[in-house]
Formats: sequence, C-alpha cells, structure tokens
Amino acid sequence: MTRRVCFALDLVDDAALIAAYERAHLPGAVWPEVVAGIRAAGCEAMEIWRAGDRLFMIAQAAADWPRPVAPPLAAADARWQATMDRFQRRLPVAAVGEKWAPMTRIFALDPDDRDG
Repeated sequence: MTRRVCFALDLVDDAALIAAYERAHLPGAVWPEVVAGIRAAGCEAMEIWRAGDRLFMIAQAAADWPRPVAPPLAAADARWQATMDRFQRRLPVAAVGEKWAPMTRIFALDPDDRDG
C-alpha cells in the first residue's frame, strides 16, 4: 500500500539560478546514488513541478516511508542537498532544519480517495 505526500519549497528568485536548478533535475542529471536513496527510503514515484519560484513535489511513498537508508546513500543525499542549497529558500512554515515543507490536502474530487 502506498500513500501520496506533497511538499513545497521556494527557489531563489533569479532566472539564471532557476535555470541551473532545472538543469540539475533533467533526466539523468540527478546523481544515481540520490535516486537510489530516494527509492530505498520507500518513495516509489516522485515529481517536482514549478510555478515561478515555487516548487511543488508530489510523491507516491510506501506506507513505511521514510525508511532508513544505507550510510553511503544518506551521505550522497546530504551532499546533493548541500549542492542544492544555493538555489533554495525554505518556506516560513517549514520546521527548523527542514527545507521542503509538508503540505496538507484540503480537497479531493473523489471523496473516497483517502490517499492524502
């Protein structure tokens, strides 16, 4: 069984930095160890969407997400996050030390959809 999770984050409002951030996320550009770590943590599908400088991440995650990941994968993710820091601005609602702020679903077209 999986569940849908959504997060928001802002980018630094600079066209060149936004373009560089998008290039870093082109198919094949995200480090393989980062992708492996995301999958190992229990994320089965993930997309990031952008509107202006606002990012929206939607993921389909295992019921036990996030799972612990092997130290080499965690280290690769930490390096990736550090590399991405210069592009990103945390939202005021994000917890201390958290970049991606979790979102709460407020509407579902299908009232029986419990996946939020």
